[in-house]
Amino acid sequence: MNLPWKKADSGNAKNKPRKPHLVFEISLGGAIVYVLIIVVLFLIIWSTQRERESHVRVPDFRSFEQALPSIANLTGAPILAGNSAEVLQNGDGFFPPLFDDIAQAKESIHFETYVWWKGEICDRLAHTLAAKARDGVEVRMTLDATGSNKGDDELFEEMEKAGVKISYYHPIRIQDIGLINNRTHRKVAVIDGKVAYVFGHGMAQEWTGNGQDEEHWRDTGVRLEGPIVNAVQGTFAENWVEMTAEVVAGDKYFPRLAAAGDVRAHVTATSPNGGVARLELLYKLAIASAQKELIIANPYFIPDQELVDLLGRAVKRGVDVKVMVPGKVTDSSVVRHAGHAQFEQLVRRGVKIFEYQKTLNHQKIMIIDGIWSQVGSANFDDRSLDINDEASVGLIDSSVAAQLENAFEKDLRDCTQVDLETWNQRSLWHKLEDKFSYAINEQL
Repeated sequence: MNLPWKKADSGNAKNKPRKPHLVFEISLGGAIVYVLIIVVLFLIIWSTQRERESHVRVPDFRSFEQALPSIANLTGAPILAGNSAEVLQNGDGFFPPLFDDIAQAKESIHFETYVWWKGEICDRLAHTLAAKARDGVEVRMTLDATGSNKGDDELFEEMEKAGVKISYYHPIRIQDIGLINNRTHRKVAVIDGKVAYVFGHGMAQEWTGNGQDEEHWRDTGVRLEGPIVNAVQGTFAENWVEMTAEVVAGDKYFPRLAAAGDVRAHVTATSPNGGVARLELLYKLAIASAQKELIIANPYFIPDQELVDLLGRAVKRGVDVKVMVPGKVTDSSVVRHAGHAQFEQLVRRGVKIFEYQKTLNHQKIMIIDGIWSQVGSANFDDRSLDINDEASVGLIDSSVAAQLENAFEKDLRDCTQVDLETWNQRSLWHKLEDKFSYAINEQL
């Protein structure tokens, strides 16, 4: 039988059989339709994830207590009394109590973090959690799929084989392409539903030690007991049910908790919702309530114009405004330069800016009038305000505020203050980096 691509009676080399091939033809109109479909899909994804410029403006308050009902109700964070709060400085202050509480766990350990990299601390935590799972303790862990991609897969496998349930938040896959930019940056832990941690630390060797050099970073967390633990548990459960469809509910996870101290507290947990972020309202309402002193320490500080104006208004009404940001040691040069774009405005308005030079200052704290303190995972940038999931705890207690303020004053010894005259003499290249970095601030 003669094949359609083979001539009969062929003996010449040039008449050797040729492989069949398919030819696809598409009209110009068809090509335009396909391009339009791709553009529309791109716009749908972009529009669901982009920042909405809300230009939130808030009124000034006469005191923090006057602002408190507004803060609680507008951020969905009821004020709970009867708590204790232990301030944990750096890795040396954070990891020992965490491991002690994990060792004493009898029923459940819930843990959520963005960063899980490598190092002895990761090995130790993984082995400890695996051992607790083998002993019958329920261990659930939410890891951000991007933030944990530097982790040791063998450790994750070891934990899962031991019975640890691991959920990877928004893994990179085609069906979740619209969620690729939304990460969980929350950092919380709950043990037996009775003890909770809210912190800025990542699980990596950089967060060990005492912030003593560039290889050991500066950070702050808090250990909580009392009714506020239920709120932290609810924050963990939110992302867990989203990713696994498993609902952690009942007295085992949300027990009735007796008073453990005199600290009033509230938890703000945020996720992108296309509107005004709760975290943005929290920050701006709190700042608008300051009457005497406002302290901010944050590694990613990129204020929008409304926040610049708000800080300027605070200075005008007599508030001593101090902001501490990273200096030469940073894990994101582009974020640092984007923040620099607003330094001149802030300093001209009387805001005191300090650059921490000893190591990366990764702590995220805010203190208002020696009364209210905020600690957690959230930064002062658009990524925290509009894109990532975040968690922070507000603590209404003068003793806690005093501890954080004393630590801030010690940190000032390793800072240089931004002087306007010197600042304006920075190089042209530096100024260009500031300008172009700020141009992409919506994704920083």
